[in-house]
Amino acid sequence: MTILVTGAAGFIGAFVARALLERGERVIGLDNLDSYYDPALKRHRLEMLEAHGDFRFVRADIADFAGMVETLGGEREAVRVVVHLAAQAGVRHSLENPFAYARSNLLGHLAILELCRHRLPRLERLVYASSSSVYGANTEVPFAEDQRVDRPVSLYAATKRADELMSETYARLYGIPQIGLRFFTVYGPMGRPDMAYFAFADAIVEGRPIRLFNHGRMRRDFTWIEDVVAGVLAAADHRPAREDGVPHRIFNLGNHRPVELLTFVHLLERAIGREAVKEFAPMQPGDVVETCADITAARRELGFAPTTPLEEGLPRFVAWHRRWRGW
Repeated sequence: MTILVTGAAGFIGAFVARALLERGERVIGLDNLDSYYDPALKRHRLEMLEAHGDFRFVRADIADFAGMVETLGGEREAVRVVVHLAAQAGVRHSLENPFAYARSNLLGHLAILELCRHRLPRLERLVYASSSSVYGANTEVPFAEDQRVDRPVSLYAATKRADELMSETYARLYGIPQIGLRFFTVYGPMGRPDMAYFAFADAIVEGRPIRLFNHGRMRRDFTWIEDVVAGVLAAADHRPAREDGVPHRIFNLGNHRPVELLTFVHLLERAIGREAVKEFAPMQPGDVVETCADITAARRELGFAPTTPLEEGLPRFVAWHRRWRGW
């Protein structure tokens, strides 16, 4: 089967593409290799994928519909599943550069929907990335898919919720089967350098202070990359169905075991073998105090069962970080 993975040079995209290749699928990986963070890391991920003979890389911008269609060319005829993971990531960066989020996350998602509607004649389903950020100001934990998501606290969250609504509309109007996945703080080797675990590791190794917002009184549902990948692949194989007949489902993919930020830092210090210099700061705009995924639906319908606690995952990340940074 031929599967199109957007954001294939990204963190989750690269691991998903590799898992698909390893189980015998043919993967077309699409990415624009933007410079939001070090492109060398994106090229490193692509090198991992290009070692597989059934991988083809296509450099294109999802927000440029005509250019994307032209670049894909005749490959469009073979695509059966789209795993759409390309997006402008980062909660705080959305406060500084909002137009980048409108272009990539809104216009880009719409372009993928139109690609599925008009240009992929053999399409069976679309799986796309949403985010736990959509839960916004919701204080009821764990977060469940049927809770309110109309109170975002960042533009990034607002764009992700808008993507869910656009997908709901296209599923309802045109019958395009879709599954949206709300990711919860995914971490692991080859991850994004702007994420806290990666940035903290850099700072600890270099002897720079780390800043703990809300004075460290935060809890996050850290989810190991390979656990998330298993959930994405299960979604790619799943036929979405609802009682009302609209082929669109949304699932949480999280660890369901939130960890205190100070505990997380302690585990990272232990894995690195050095103590962090800590600076405590107030809550930042766009942040939430706690995230925790209710994964009942994903467990029941996708067989999603994360198994990697932070005590195991962080040392594995640090081992990769040591090789990558050379310390």
